[in-house]
Amino acid sequence: MDILKDFSLEGKVALITGASYGIGYAIASAYASAGAKIVFCDIKQEFVDKGLASYEADGIDAKGYVCDVTNEAMVQDMVAKIEAEVGVIDILVNNAGIIKRIPMCDMTADEFRQVIDVDLNAPFIVSKAVIPSMIKKGHGKIINICSMMSELGRETVSAYAAAKGGLKMLTRNICSEYGEHNIQCNGIGPGYIATPQTAPLREIQPDGSRHPFDQFIIAKTPAARWGTPEDLMGPAVFLASDASNFVNGHVVYVDGGILAYIGKQP
Repeated sequence: MDILKDFSLEGKVALITGASYGIGYAIASAYASAGAKIVFCDIKQEFVDKGLASYEADGIDAKGYVCDVTNEAMVQDMVAKIEAEVGVIDILVNNAGIIKRIPMCDMTADEFRQVIDVDLNAPFIVSKAVIPSMIKKGHGKIINICSMMSELGRETVSAYAAAKGGLKMLTRNICSEYGEHNIQCNGIGPGYIATPQTAPLREIQPDGSRHPFDQFIIAKTPAARWGTPEDLMGPAVFLASDASNFVNGHVVYVDGGILAYIGKQP
């Protein structure tokens, strides 16, 4: 038995939402290396164009679509186009997301709803759009990008934590409803990853010291560093491949050990 064949994504069609850069881009790049056909979407044409340029520079043949993943009609139309132009989607990664770091009592209901819409409603909408064809094809992989905030709370991220906690349970429920159709739905819970989204938390201070939050994260992480998008590549390939065919409804936390660690004694 050649176990490495189980990790191959040769010929698979993978849709990664919000994959013009960052975590989504890293996952798409890993899938391309494993043989998948890459399709991605973003909310603006300028983002899609920027993503396409990056993929081309890296030698990856990718197809990009403009789509607001909170708009069900746009999502359904995009999925129909992908099926017609590329093929039935075998792998979906619900990666698109936003965060608003605002104290709860200062946050408006509209701001809260916007985060829930992008981080929780959108994965429901996109998953709902791809599942029927996965059922017909007899297999499918859905990977939701969850978070440590699926398990923990923290100041200023009430909407994000609520959305990611809900996404963890949506992951389990998709497993429960569609596992009998050979559809596996799992999550990846990144720890603190060095991306443009987290750059403000890593800025060097005027006195040359590290940002206080940066210091806090390094102290709380057994690996003593921020993660990189590349740290997510292996788990993402595993969950998209036949190697994980009996793994369903779980969240794999790629966090450098934060959730396992109580922290050093002061």
